[in-house]
Amino acid sequence: MNDLGAYMNDHLAGATAALEMLDHLIKRHKGKPLGDFFKQLEGDIEQDVRTLQRLIDESGAGESALRKAGGWFAEKLARTKFKAAGESRDDLGLLQALETLELGIRGKQLLWRALSCAKFHGAQDVDLIALERRAVEQQERVERQRMETARKVFAAGS
Repeated sequence: MNDLGAYMNDHLAGATAALEMLDHLIKRHKGKPLGDFFKQLEGDIEQDVRTLQRLIDESGAGESALRKAGGWFAEKLARTKFKAAGESRDDLGLLQALETLELGIRGKQLLWRALSCAKFHGAQDVDLIALERRAVEQQERVERQRMETARKVFAAGS
């Protein structure tokens, strides 16, 4: 696998972890506004994953099952950590999950920017600048939710 393929597959593994985490959060907050928030974010990330999978195919690298499995496993470890951190207050685990999602989305933004700068020929018909802007918008949405959760967590703890 070439460097470009490895780079994109690492991001695909991260997206796999994010989707696993979102699936858990959607189930946990089903029927609540937060569940709807996570469902919309999941749809956005699924669209981005399809684009990334197409770009991986265009690069000739193919998807790395090992990297995707690593992303899946990393999410399971993170979920356990968030649950342990939030044993006394569920909101602390939620805050950490939101931070993890926001960091992952930032990474996705950087992926789109790197592919744009590299002028990857397989991305000729993909609007990488629009994808980068979309990632920024996703980060802003998650950040608003993260700040609201932080207010709840830390106001209760003071």
